[in-house]
Amino acid sequence: MDTQMEIFWLQHACFKIKMFSGRIIYLDPYHIKDGEEKADIIVSSHTHGDHFSKSDIKKIWRDDTVLLGPASIESSLKKFNGQGLEIGEKFAYKDFSIELFPAYTINKPTHPKSNHWTGTIIESAGKSVYHAGDTERIPEMKDLRNRKITVALLPCGGTYTMDFEEASDAAVDIQPEIVVPMHNWDKDLNSFKDIMAKKDPNIRVEILSAKSLKI
Repeated sequence: MDTQMEIFWLQHACFKIKMFSGRIIYLDPYHIKDGEEKADIIVSSHTHGDHFSKSDIKKIWRDDTVLLGPASIESSLKKFNGQGLEIGEKFAYKDFSIELFPAYTINKPTHPKSNHWTGTIIESAGKSVYHAGDTERIPEMKDLRNRKITVALLPCGGTYTMDFEEASDAAVDIQPEIVVPMHNWDKDLNSFKDIMAKKDPNIRVEILSAKSLKI
């Protein structure tokens, strides 16, 4: 099947996704360099400053940019005339769709389920990217196995989200073709690759530090 998306990791949990159609999507904008391409769509998973950075949104903003996020943060989205979506609701373009998925922490108080914050699923022509947002391993992730996720972008920093062990267990639950570790500052991500290889060698690990990933 032809390439549908190219995924670039920018910083932290921030990714740029270029669609085959040319549209550009940013996920959880943070520490974006000056001069980056302008956004067609921006999705913020929740209002923490490292996922909803107003200054970074402005760097990639143009008059027709669409900002999306969970309905629970609609008051923040309105500052950019953004649109809130309910979990499971789809925002559809001609060649792709964006859907919000639950994201929360169970053992940490940082991202309670009651906040209704989210991850993001982008689907296009049989290819899919799941950006988990700030989350721990949650029961809903097992539902993604039937969605046949192409790439899962999973946080593994351990302080506010999952650590390597939990993130690798989540990947086993989800069963993506590829997993990309994110939201990590100071650990050697090759250690995550080693752990993943022991738990499920059929899931490919890509570390997107100096390269992009085409799917």
